Amino acid sequence: MKLFELLSSSASSAGVSMSRRRMLLGGTAVAAAATAACGSPLPGLLSAASVPASDNVSQDTPVQIFTAALIAEDLATTFYYNGLVGPVIQDPNLAGSGGTAASPASSNSNVPNVGYLRGALSEEIAHANLMRSLSGGSAASGDPVQTFYLPTGCFNTLSAFLGVLNALENAFIGAYLNAVQEFAQMAADVKSGAQAYKDSTGKAYSNVQLEYFAKVASSILGVEAEHRALGRAINPSASAIPANNLNYQQDDGLSSVYNGSASAVAALTPFLNPGSGLTGYSLATALSGAASVSLATTGNPPN
Repeated sequence: MKLFELLSSSASSAGVSMSRRRMLLGGTAVAAAATAACGSPLPGLLSAASVPASDNVSQDTPVQIFTAALIAEDLATTFYYNGLVGPVIQDPNLAGSGGTAASPASSNSNVPNVGYLRGALSEEIAHANLMRSLSGGSAASGDPVQTFYLPTGCFNTLSAFLGVLNALENAFIGAYLNAVQEFAQMAADVKSGAQAYKDSTGKAYSNVQLEYFAKVASSILGVEAEHRALGRAINPSASAIPANNLNYQQDDGLSSVYNGSASAVAALTPFLNPGSGLTGYSLATALSGAASVSLATTGNPPN
């Protein structure tokens, strides 16, 4: 079953959807604060305690990981774009009253903070482009998800926006941590002859290719961790000091990327379906408007 079909069917099943949403709405303290600020439910993240001990996670395939990551990166693209064009951009910790992402106010703005978000948008688009090519896609118009649903009002205030940013980046970090581990296991499987893994055309990956995918996933993880820390640096609250508060990045309760109730796919599901207190945002709109608000970033995947 394709990822989009899996997500759609799981969301349309009342029993699964409601129980999963209850787990997902737990979230972290920051996510809970964003929920209150938005005045609507914030899709949170699975906690390890929410996952039954008997839950056996199936082995993901490379294409499944690439596709799940593509959806996550498209969600990130849509999120950062709407933050850059939404009312929150006029917060004095960003572009200031009367300012825009491309032209911050002269008297009450923080240009470096705006630059963090503009750079993040470019980076998420670059990540999505890579995942699209690896999963066999060609154009963003063919991506599995074209509309993402976020808490109504999350682009209105800084506290709400940063709460969602923190929740999303924690999920992305957890997903890529699991991707690194899974690609390493796949490489070992192939090297030992225990199992083969194929691309979207049916061609088998070598263990060297799978090892390289682990390296690429770790390089993206590093950038997502930067986003998390820079989001905390924007936050004027004393609770966000230090912004780089973790000795180690965390998997956020996720144990796989694609398969299982503690997967990144499960964590993303609430962002992919309409519901009460949620507003839909178009990926196509974000991509078409990105050039006007993003800042160019540099670098290609590692060798």
